[in-house]
Amino acid sequence: MAGKSEGLSDFHLSYCPGCTHGIIHKLVAETLVELDLLKKTVGISSVGCSALNYDFFSCDMQQAAHGRAPAVATAIARTWPEKYVFTYQGDGDLAAIGTAETIHACNRGENIVIIFVNNGIYGMTGGQMAPTTLEGMISSTSPYGREIKSMGSPLKMTELVANLPGVYYVTRQSVHTHKHARKAKKAIQKAFENTRLKKGLSFVEIVSNCNSGWKMTPNESNIWMEENMFPYFPLGDIKVNGKLVEGVPPIMPPHGFMKDEQLAGILTYVRNAWGNRAGLISSEDITGYRKTESARVAPWTEEEF
Repeated sequence: MAGKSEGLSDFHLSYCPGCTHGIIHKLVAETLVELDLLKKTVGISSVGCSALNYDFFSCDMQQAAHGRAPAVATAIARTWPEKYVFTYQGDGDLAAIGTAETIHACNRGENIVIIFVNNGIYGMTGGQMAPTTLEGMISSTSPYGREIKSMGSPLKMTELVANLPGVYYVTRQSVHTHKHARKAKKAIQKAFENTRLKKGLSFVEIVSNCNSGWKMTPNESNIWMEENMFPYFPLGDIKVNGKLVEGVPPIMPPHGFMKDEQLAGILTYVRNAWGNRAGLISSEDITGYRKTESARVAPWTEEEF
C-alpha cells in the first residue's frame, strides 16, 4: 500500500494528524483502481470531517446534505444503474441526522456501498456526544460522561441494518494496524464486488479513533479504542451473502430479559427526543408495569393511551 493511489487527487488531506480517515480513503481509492472502477464510480460526500472528500477522490463525487447521502446515492444508482455508487459517512451523519435515509436505503436493498466511519463522537463540530458515544464517555455535551438512564445506550447501527432483508453484506473493521487495514481493504473490495453482481446493499463500518476529539495522542487514542470501542463494537463480519453470521448477538436483547433500569433509560430517552419535554421513567415504574401488564398479549388501544 506504499505511495499515493491514482484514486486520490493531489489535494492535501485536511484531517488532523493521527486521524484514520486518510487510511480509509486510500483503501477505497486503491480498491477502485485495482477493480478498474475509477471511471465508473460516483462517491457521495456527507457532512462532517470528511465533507471535503470530493476534493480527495479522483472518481466522480457528489455532495449531499447532512445525513442524506444514502438518498442521493439511491437516485444516482437508479438513474445510472451501470455506475458503482458509494457513500462515505461518519456516525453523526449516518446514525443521527441520517438515520431514516440509512434505514430505508438498507431496507430497500439499494445496489450501493455504504462506508460508515464510527469514531464515537461529532469530530468536526466540537466533540459533541454522538449516537455511538460509549457509556461514561466524556464529550463536550456529556462532560460527566454518557449516562444511559437519561441519554440512552450507544447505537449499534451495523447490527441494526444487518437484520434488514435488503442488506447483502455487513462487516465491521478497523485500520489502526497494518493487519487490520488489510482486512478492511478486503471488506471494501468485497462490497464493490457485490455491487458488480447486483446483490444489493453492502455496509462496511470502520471503527476509528478521534484523537483530537478524545483529547489524546494518536497512540493513546488507538489503545483506548482497542480497550473500549472494540468490546462494544466487535470487529468482524456480521452478514455475508445475505445471511447473518452465526454467533453474532441480536441488535438488542428481548425486553423480557432487560433490566428495569435499562428499559427505563431507553424509554426516558425516547420520550425526551426530538424536542419533547416529558418526565423521567424510573425503574420502579417499569417494575410496576411488569406486574400489571404481564398477562397482556394484545397491543394497547388508542383509548387506553
